[in-house]
Amino acid sequence: MYSYVARQPIFNRKQRTVGYELLFRDGESNAFPVIEANQATCRLLVENYMAVGDNPATAGQRTFINFPHESLIRLLPLLLPKRKVIIEVLETCTPDEELFAAIKHLYRQGYVIALDDFELDPQWHRFLPYVHLIKLDFMTLGAEKACAYVRKHQDRKLKFLAEKVETREEFEAASEAGFHFFQGYYFSKPELMKNRQVQPEKLTTVRLLQEICREEVNFQRVEQIIAGDVPLSYLLLRYVNTAAHRTIEPISSFRQALVYLGEEKVKMFVSAVATAHAGVDKPKELYALSLLRARMCEMLAAHSRLAPMKDKAFLTGMFSLLDALLDNTLAQILGVLPLAAEVREALLHREGDLGQMLALIDAYEQADWEQVSVCCRALAIQESLVAKSYQQAMRWSQNYLDTSASTAGIPPPAASPDS
Repeated sequence: MYSYVARQPIFNRKQRTVGYELLFRDGESNAFPVIEANQATCRLLVENYMAVGDNPATAGQRTFINFPHESLIRLLPLLLPKRKVIIEVLETCTPDEELFAAIKHLYRQGYVIALDDFELDPQWHRFLPYVHLIKLDFMTLGAEKACAYVRKHQDRKLKFLAEKVETREEFEAASEAGFHFFQGYYFSKPELMKNRQVQPEKLTTVRLLQEICREEVNFQRVEQIIAGDVPLSYLLLRYVNTAAHRTIEPISSFRQALVYLGEEKVKMFVSAVATAHAGVDKPKELYALSLLRARMCEMLAAHSRLAPMKDKAFLTGMFSLLDALLDNTLAQILGVLPLAAEVREALLHREGDLGQMLALIDAYEQADWEQVSVCCRALAIQESLVAKSYQQAMRWSQNYLDTSASTAGIPPPAASPDS
């Protein structure tokens, strides 16, 4: 499955690109689809800021993103890095008390705020001290009226953007009137961009929503649900890496990522993903094998000198098939995840103790018994534990998949290979 987005460049007076407006698309047609505005915004955020690595749509310059009323009062922009985005308040928003409080909060958090398609309504005047940029539509207002407004308000600490500029004459008139930025077909039409989509399963998302809607969020249960879904695990760690304040220490477990985000951002993260109606077009067997490898790594680590690293071992096994799941190279995928060095080296180069653990599982799956013995000796693991761990991990992963249709189907704690 793929996600789509169009981006239209924004220029300064010297006609140099200073940013891009992102426009939601859901197919090859470069036109806004019939879709509810809040859903479109949530999908745009998930598909372009959380689910991809080197995304050309968001690379480099700042991106302008349209937010409807509900998304703003839910403070959805807080999911995004404030130094990379500009929040556009859609013209369809109602300038009520809820919106005013939301805009003030976002402003105080350091976000750059723009009023989109501003129509000079006096109801918006109280918002202006918390706004950095006003976009005036040359087609709706007319060039003459838009330019007159800018000339009248040049003393304000505001920047003005002329949008839907269609001709050179309009650009010159806007520039002379004092506009700072420009956007429209005279410069460039929106460019359609396509990316591989990474989405969590719908049932997993439902279970997560149930957990985060409780009065007190149980991080242990949230962690268990996330740990059982590879794409959602990827999205979580990807989001941690793009949060406004990046972690100093690499993330080595899902619990660490959840605690780092805190309850409120976990709620926002899950609600955004849920609104996007995610689902991955991949065979269940691939998920089952990822879960099996994760559990097997965890169980073997628990019965070796790697016991203090069992969380990292689980993560290593879980992500060992990410390249097949996401149709991309491991090197590119891991480049956007804040993984501990031991996990990264194990996945990319089969180095270190965790790398030996993956090599052991590879050898066991390929029935290379000689290599199994070599790896067991290196890790000081009894060979008899390997077969037991494999069988129990297989039953655990299959049980998880079989019970995933039930919202109560949360996997039990790790079992001992000796039990």
